[in-house]
Amino acid sequence: MNIFYPVIPRRRLPAMLGIAAFGAVLAGCYGALHDQISYTISPEYFTKVKFEQFRYADFGWPPRVMASEVGFLASWWVGMIGGWILARVGLDQLPATTRKKGIASAFAIVFITALLFGIVGMSLGFLESRSNDLSGWMHWQLELHLTDLRSFIIVAYLHAASYLGALCGVIGAVIYVRLRLRQFNQFDLAASHQ
Repeated sequence: MNIFYPVIPRRRLPAMLGIAAFGAVLAGCYGALHDQISYTISPEYFTKVKFEQFRYADFGWPPRVMASEVGFLASWWVGMIGGWILARVGLDQLPATTRKKGIASAFAIVFITALLFGIVGMSLGFLESRSNDLSGWMHWQLELHLTDLRSFIIVAYLHAASYLGALCGVIGAVIYVRLRLRQFNQFDLAASHQ
């Protein structure tokens, strides 16, 4: 396999694209729900940062709806890339009898890892926000005119940790897929020698 110019058999392409699309939809939905929690903790994180970043997508909807829209738009592409990577390493090549379960398991690994990292990040943000020295965050408070810096810090940690969790989750899912493929290949090899 050439990393820079991969050759993908045409027969694999529809399934690979399907897995990438599935990953995009799942990640987008996760992002929409994630940002409802984030918005509850710190509306300012959205009104002063995220809504500005995504102003091209502002259709005048209420802030909560806009927060979900931002979550979807900020996450779908991560899921698409993660799904494509999982398909590239062979998720689409699992035996047909176990493929759906394998896809569900791989994406569950990504989801659970991102969720756990997000919880840890939120906890670390809470601890950081309760620190007596928030001088490292003062530029944010002054530049954005924040009224609730502590909540802003919690959400900043939550978001950063969630992206890191998604990356680690994809790595974990890649390992899972490779192990499953190896297991099935060894089973096929043993069956062909009998």
